[in-house]
Amino acid sequence: MMSTTASLGLILLWDVDAGLTQIDKYLYSTEDYIKAGALLACGIVNSGVRNECDPALALLSDYVLHNNNIMRLGSVVGLGLAYAGSNRQDVLSLILPVLGDPKSNLEVIGMAGIACGLVAIGTCNGEVTSTILQTMMERSETEVKETNARNLALGLGLTFLGKQEAAEATLEALKVVPEPLGKWASILVEICAYAGTGNVLKIQEMLHICSEHFEQKDDEEKDKDSKDKDSKDKDKDKKEAEKSDDGSHQGVAVLGIALVAMGEEIGAQMALRTCNHLLQYGEPVIRRAVPLALAILSASNPQLSIIDTLSKLSHDNDAEVSHNSIFAMGIVGAGTNNARLGGMLRQLAMYYHKDANNLFMVRLAQGLVHLGKGTLTLGPYHCDRSLMMPVAVGGLLSVLVSFLDVKNVILGKSHYVLFNLVSAMQPRMLVTFDTDLRPLPVSVRVGQAVDVVGQAGKPKTITGFQTHTTPVLLAYGERAELATEECILCSFVTTNLIVNCYCL
Repeated sequence: MMSTTASLGLILLWDVDAGLTQIDKYLYSTEDYIKAGALLACGIVNSGVRNECDPALALLSDYVLHNNNIMRLGSVVGLGLAYAGSNRQDVLSLILPVLGDPKSNLEVIGMAGIACGLVAIGTCNGEVTSTILQTMMERSETEVKETNARNLALGLGLTFLGKQEAAEATLEALKVVPEPLGKWASILVEICAYAGTGNVLKIQEMLHICSEHFEQKDDEEKDKDSKDKDSKDKDKDKKEAEKSDDGSHQGVAVLGIALVAMGEEIGAQMALRTCNHLLQYGEPVIRRAVPLALAILSASNPQLSIIDTLSKLSHDNDAEVSHNSIFAMGIVGAGTNNARLGGMLRQLAMYYHKDANNLFMVRLAQGLVHLGKGTLTLGPYHCDRSLMMPVAVGGLLSVLVSFLDVKNVILGKSHYVLFNLVSAMQPRMLVTFDTDLRPLPVSVRVGQAVDVVGQAGKPKTITGFQTHTTPVLLAYGERAELATEECILCSFVTTNLIVNCYCL
């Protein structure tokens, strides 16, 4: 019910006036899940839209500390999406008290952590980091091991997105957070801080984490233990508990390799080869994370080699590997209408027609491949892949991290996490306007972008071009240039691509 109502926000995405009118009637429902979904839909409609009236803040602020945790969830996640990247103090001061409120359950606290991370993404906001750190330190031993607690770690990481050395002090502070949450948090903060930088040393650190084998350590410790049988049994139980947590952070390290390397082409290709090795030699936890790493490396860019790898993994014996691979196929082909991927997913739908979980993933992937009927993209880079969009990376990462425990989160009761992809959705259209911001059809050449940095003279910046009249769709790695001399380019402002032309 909650996700169905929230999906209205996606259908009416960015259309604030008409959207809120249609969603409003669901806010008066007697069913809490429908009301919570309507609150989330309000946030989704306003995602990335700056409005003087602040409708999302006005509608959602009353429900942030509601007595019912479901209502809290809807409003907190909605606020996170509506104001992602704004770093607005009034929004943060609404969400932060949720973290310390005794009535909030761990699920609400975790999602509030992600919402704060999205709002203050890449700002190193001191208030957000200190509150999340404090909340993590106060968790009990059982809570620390729960999946929802990891969302706090992710929220902390998002605050330092792309900030590199600025995260050092927080990494030190995380050493006092109880395991396994402390380990998760330190890896997430580190990979977020170096996201898109291509830093080879950080990739090596993540590979080193992936190379550890925890079973062997446990065997050695068991040999050393020469106590009586009772204490041995207690130790064994304790170690089993540790064992189940110990390997889980390796999945984040695999995502980290892709996240750090995605910024430049050669690093991404090397990370791709690394992923193939991890598939062959890695632990089950690592194998489950590899499809998600491939999705980050190649969002909305369906390369043949990656599609084939994911297609093989979608029939894997391990159910979680197949779930993640099918979803990764959707992310890799998001908004491309790729015919090959569409065919593969139709075959998978027939193959898994009796398996509800895999069929659910296939339907999600099919929806993503035809995202916005092929007019939107999830690619987190713009301006000819020279600039990273922090909000888009945050949205992608929050969904993919939840897939590390796909059975309890996405296939459990927290499927609303998928709506975080909204913050990564951008149009992939090139639209030209005149100086008064009226649409102006101009003929442009669209072709594959060529790297001309450091070349002498005036080399051609595109190759294999075709001439179209705007608006046109730009695929991954394509560039457009004006084909007529009747217009002069005034500005080339790209969120994903709006060009301002002056007609002679």
